[in-house]
Amino acid sequence: MSPAPESRILVVDDEPFVLELISTRLQIAGYNVSQAKDGTRALEALRESLPDAMVLDINMPGLDGFGVLEQMRAVPRWAAIPAMVLTARNRTEDVRRAMSLGARDYLTKPFDDQQLLLRVARLVRRLPGRVV
Repeated sequence: MSPAPESRILVVDDEPFVLELISTRLQIAGYNVSQAKDGTRALEALRESLPDAMVLDINMPGLDGFGVLEQMRAVPRWAAIPAMVLTARNRTEDVRRAMSLGARDYLTKPFDDQQLLLRVARLVRRLPGRVV
């Protein structure tokens, strides 16, 4: 499954190695990737340019992933951006909370490259105006 041409993905993670790993995997697959290393920078990135989808960690200092999802939900043009949580947290209550805040998918670390690519492709494929 290849990405839609010019699909822009914002990757948010505070761990530099993980941020680069996810970004590289998505770039190799053909996505246009931007990065943010914490929740505050993720919101700044959203103000500058709206991505087609977001891959978001939960455990970050300052504004965590739940806070980012809450902020996105409060801004109509951000609320439509499909977000996938990619985190080490795998408790049922974390999954429920993320989904209730608008996350469209939830994947735990460590992750399988193919699962990541398939799930991101599914997020982008569901965008308005895109053929399924």
